[in-house]
Amino acid sequence: MTEQDFTTSYKPTWCPGCGNFGILIAMKKALVELNLKPENVLIFYGIGCSGNGVNFLKTYAWHSLHGRAVPSAVGAKLANKDLTVIVMAGDGDGYGEGLNHFIQAIRGNTNITYVVHDNQRYSLTTGQAAPTTSKGTPTKSTPNGLIEEPLNPMALALSAGCTFVSRGFSGKADHLKDLFKAAISHQGFSLVDVFQPCVTFNNVNTFPWYLDRLYNLDEDKTYRHDNFEAAYKQSLIWGKKIPYGIFYQKPRDTYEDNLPQLKGLALARRQLTARNINKLLKEFS
Repeated sequence: MTEQDFTTSYKPTWCPGCGNFGILIAMKKALVELNLKPENVLIFYGIGCSGNGVNFLKTYAWHSLHGRAVPSAVGAKLANKDLTVIVMAGDGDGYGEGLNHFIQAIRGNTNITYVVHDNQRYSLTTGQAAPTTSKGTPTKSTPNGLIEEPLNPMALALSAGCTFVSRGFSGKADHLKDLFKAAISHQGFSLVDVFQPCVTFNNVNTFPWYLDRLYNLDEDKTYRHDNFEAAYKQSLIWGKKIPYGIFYQKPRDTYEDNLPQLKGLALARRQLTARNINKLLKEFS
């Protein structure tokens, strides 16, 4: 496989310089290096700038309703456990409308990878405040400054029991590619929250802003990914220094592991006879 195998004929419509380009590049490289084929990958997209990626990345794809990408992906994984299932959503889509789905999927530990394009804005609708927007920030929807405190996705994922918690930066595509590979290879629910600068509607959290602050946890040889207390401590750090990389990873039975109905062939590969259909219809009539 090559990156061209995952490239469609459509040209990206994102703003020049958008952080989404780095995410697209990193995901293509990750899928190639994992030796995955487009027909074996299913990506669910949320609504927003991230959702436009449905046109630019050549795999099976599903464009969900706003905030509903995660439960759709969980359903697909249960129906066909042989698929590599990934979710691409924005921070507004994932941590706003879809927040409860995010928490419940973590609880079940379904084997899917959740990539959140985190730019602290609802950018497709021209820059309203998102759940991750810093308090006091003036935006189109908060002209006098945001009143609420920002949501902390790292701390929330950890406290909910997520088995793979990580943060990437679209300005570090090579590192992000390695994060994607680790997240997709992990057996269980994987979160990759990606700082994705919006060059049009967010003139604060820019590429230089992040580069001045980010430090890589993966470069610290003493840092243990199975240390929950250390991961939670890192998740609370924000300001002059901000950590990125793998915060936490620990194995746990997946949702699919605990369903005896999924043993053997994937449900989608099993033959469904007319007799089975009639029995099912009778039960629900």
